[in-house]
Amino acid sequence: MIKENFSYLSKKYASKWLVFAIDLLLVASAFFIAYFVRFNFTLDFDLNQFLIQIPLLLAIASVSFLLVGSHKSVIRHTGFTDVVNVFKAISLIALTCVSCVLLNGIVHFIADFTIPLSIIVIHSLLSFVALSGSRLLFKILYNQIKSKLIESKNVIVYGAGDSGIVTYNALLDNTAVNYNVLFFIDDDTKKRGKLINGVKILSLKNIDNDFIKNNNINEIILASQTIDPGNIITLVDNLNSIDVKIKKVPPIEDWINGEFSSSQIKQFQIEDLLDRAPIDIDNPNLLNEFDREVVLVTGAAGSIGSEIAKQIAHFSVEKLILVDQAESALYDVQQDLKREGKNNFTAIVADIRDGLRMDTIFQKYKPTMVFHAAAYKHVPLMEDSPYEAIKINVNGTKLLADTASKYNVKKFVFVSTDKAVNPTSVMGATKRMAEMYISCLQKESKTRFITTRFGNVLGSNGSVIPLFKKQIEQGGPLTLTHKEITRYFMTIPEAAQLVLEAGTMGKGGEIFIFDMGESVKIYDLAKNMIRLSGLRFPEDIDIEITGLRPGEKLYEELLANGENTLATYHKKILISKTRELDNNKVKAEIEELCITNRFQNNNIVLKMKNLIPEYKSNNSDYEKFDKRVEGYKKAKALGAQKSYNNKKSSI
Repeated sequence: MIKENFSYLSKKYASKWLVFAIDLLLVASAFFIAYFVRFNFTLDFDLNQFLIQIPLLLAIASVSFLLVGSHKSVIRHTGFTDVVNVFKAISLIALTCVSCVLLNGIVHFIADFTIPLSIIVIHSLLSFVALSGSRLLFKILYNQIKSKLIESKNVIVYGAGDSGIVTYNALLDNTAVNYNVLFFIDDDTKKRGKLINGVKILSLKNIDNDFIKNNNINEIILASQTIDPGNIITLVDNLNSIDVKIKKVPPIEDWINGEFSSSQIKQFQIEDLLDRAPIDIDNPNLLNEFDREVVLVTGAAGSIGSEIAKQIAHFSVEKLILVDQAESALYDVQQDLKREGKNNFTAIVADIRDGLRMDTIFQKYKPTMVFHAAAYKHVPLMEDSPYEAIKINVNGTKLLADTASKYNVKKFVFVSTDKAVNPTSVMGATKRMAEMYISCLQKESKTRFITTRFGNVLGSNGSVIPLFKKQIEQGGPLTLTHKEITRYFMTIPEAAQLVLEAGTMGKGGEIFIFDMGESVKIYDLAKNMIRLSGLRFPEDIDIEITGLRPGEKLYEELLANGENTLATYHKKILISKTRELDNNKVKAEIEELCITNRFQNNNIVLKMKNLIPEYKSNNSDYEKFDKRVEGYKKAKALGAQKSYNNKKSSI
């Protein structure tokens, strides 16, 4: 038992009391040296008087160290604060000694006790140098030993501001890896050439392949949150053949308990390179919009639907109804909301194609707002399964919209896609038909139907970036359908915010589109992802061009032919002015198409093309129908012309 207690006490206190003992030894040694210096480097001083003074000095020093706590610091992590604490302790010792000498001169509590003031001054200086120097010396020795025993990395910190200095200190404090910070980079021209703790600040122009090779740099850590994405792209491009990793420090609000450690440094993600200012929606009307509302979200287990649900859950809704046919994914969303302390929601496993099931849900919960995000979205898969695409994307939307209209839901917000614009695929065409149907339904319903269109969502299931990440982990190659293919991108939270904002500003019948900035060339995206992973293109991982998939476009559009836009109060959100539709005719044709689809008609795609004039297949077997549609249109136009000429002749 005693042995166990000793082991526990030694582990808990040994290092602290060892520092305490060494500090006392250094203070005593400094006192002797002070006398030695004061008497011209000789021992020509009263040794008996010295022996009387030394115990009192050690007692004063002990009390001072205990009061200040300078011995409690972890020596290998000595910093400015620790040096300040040493200064406080030495100052307290000096003041106490002076007070004792003056007091003894009055009351004579120790016979013939006096310490020359010059000795006290010299001792204070020597003690401060000895205690501070011993700490720094130990730190240097520790780092030298550590560098030989554990993994060592040479790094550059991008950002020489406060965040950069915090990062620098965190790297030095790391015990698992020995980080050698060789340089800082900063965009501020005033800082260049200066030093931080002996580390030079460089310009981004200095960093190239040769510089990295010559200094054996392993990592570049982005410490600042305000670095221009263009500069990061330049950095990645300059290091196109070097095995160097680029990492980043998370924003201060993501630090654990407000403290930062090197373990929080993460691999820099390609999402951070998409050079587009994020959408910023700060609309107080959203609070009023969802206050005491019963909101139903379909596709609530998907990428967009789940984010919409999570954002709505933070408003004061009366009830949130989550509907999805994917049981496991819906369970995950349910657990996420519970962990956040939300309890005003109900998760329901249901298929929006089941009209009776939807009617039962609307009848029971009486939703006042609907956000419809359920859909099939994978272009190649839907190109092979037009039956399923129409069944969910068109008929499912139709059933849901009809049910919402039947129960006088206030607002119905439909999540569409930029692939519905001048569609070249079955998936895009079905989403366009769904847009057309709810646009027609708007004319005869009290429900306000609103549509949102946006491009690819970063990190969503099946999107290109998760695919590339997986391929990099597997050693490549990265597969790309075409070298010139481009896409628009936005984040999942941005997409959800757009949908919520549309639900607030929409009056019914609008198609809201988002100004997504410049499109991104996927080939360049793939090369940058390889480089950001610390690999070389094409030496380590190559890019394989596989050819466009059926229905796939080289580039996406946000506006169809014949459409233009109207501005809204948010500069990034626009309203599409769509071409006028013959509502009764289009609505009837879509309803007929949904019925025909039940019999899995082989010519169903041809019927879709007749319904959507701008639908032209690309790299697909359905291109054969485009010629038939064109021929039909020409024949129809020729017949109309002949009829007109006959009438004219008869007149």
